[in-house]
Amino acid sequence: MSLKKSPVTFVATSDLCAITKGRAVLTEDLKAGGSTGWVPANLGIGASGQIVDQIPFGSTGDLRLAPDPSTERVISGVPGRPDTAMVLADIVTTDGQPWACCPRTFLRESVRTLREEFGLTMESAFEHEFMALDVEDEHHPFSWRNFRAVEPIGSLLVSAMQASGLEPESWLAEYGRHQYEITVSRADAVAAADRAVLVRDIVRDVFSAAGHRTTFSPMASPGQSGNGVHVHFGLADDQGRNAMFDPQRPGRLSELGGRFAAGILRHAGALAAIFAPLSISYLRLRPHQWSSAGVFLGLHNREALLRLCPTVEIGGKDPAPQLHLEFRGADIGANPWLLLGALLQAGMDGLRTAMDPAEVQVGEVDPSDAGSVVGDLPHHLGQALDLFENDPVVRGWFAPDLVTTYLRIKRTELAEVSRMSEAEQCAWYGRAY
Repeated sequence: MSLKKSPVTFVATSDLCAITKGRAVLTEDLKAGGSTGWVPANLGIGASGQIVDQIPFGSTGDLRLAPDPSTERVISGVPGRPDTAMVLADIVTTDGQPWACCPRTFLRESVRTLREEFGLTMESAFEHEFMALDVEDEHHPFSWRNFRAVEPIGSLLVSAMQASGLEPESWLAEYGRHQYEITVSRADAVAAADRAVLVRDIVRDVFSAAGHRTTFSPMASPGQSGNGVHVHFGLADDQGRNAMFDPQRPGRLSELGGRFAAGILRHAGALAAIFAPLSISYLRLRPHQWSSAGVFLGLHNREALLRLCPTVEIGGKDPAPQLHLEFRGADIGANPWLLLGALLQAGMDGLRTAMDPAEVQVGEVDPSDAGSVVGDLPHHLGQALDLFENDPVVRGWFAPDLVTTYLRIKRTELAEVSRMSEAEQCAWYGRAY
């Protein structure tokens, strides 16, 4: 896509708090191989917008944001706002080498390992839920009236996403009060996470331009429906065939797919620090909220951390290429590159160590009944951070400086919000996300 129509191009990354950051440079100056300056300490900016104390980076040091030309796009169709070019970037050193703490590089390297070690590729798609905060009318879940309540904004959003090459798939009024969901088509793992970075900002941009506030926060207020970021993914072999499909096994999930799932479930406690990184994430991850209250693999079960999704066989459609898994535990605080890379690393650990395939739980499973088939997620962020820090396998997937910085950011944030009531925490995160 040509960037010539936009006088500036925003060169973007997503930080450890999943906030899109970067620099706008003159489009005419952004030549092939060009880059723009960045600072290592920027990795330590928390959700409140401050660099936290006691991180490995100080006032010295320089990095570069190296644009990936394949991600060039023009954000257009937002009423009252000019078309603006954007390109996603990898963070590199000043001699062009990958920076070990770059979240996008972490995902790219995880994808490379999956291909080189196991001969597999991943396709993925992210679903985002959010609330329109200032819609006053009362409407019914999933209803036409609720859908129309935010028109023409919804249609403008879909059009803006189409114009930006994000391939929107569906737009719907969700269960919660003035809750909506936007989904996109599947793509390779890096492209899928790239899209997730952009989707959330385009949603905010379109609604803000129309005079409406939104929040993707996992809980807009205590007791309400939660907002999740659901990650759909499948694995293909070197012939392009679905490596997760086996019609002879439970749930039609292959042994390879079961081992991959087992790795994710095995490390779920430590991974919660990545996929549920806000204090209020744990208000959502409770039984009977259809939000993944238990650590198990469920057949079509929306309370499962991992869900085997249904295939559509109407009209003789082939189920083989359709079968895939959905990870339901994540929310907006999770950096999409770190999230998907961590799921890849956990799944590969299941393959590498030949874990027993995860058992497919059929029918209703009550996560409040502990039992042997349902594991527990951490009950609060502090517990999740401790599990992450003390799991040498999970911690070892990340650069040491990234781990140190991430833990400092999240523990500083936790200390700040722990003085607040649940309602105040929801309001604080509602403004941040």
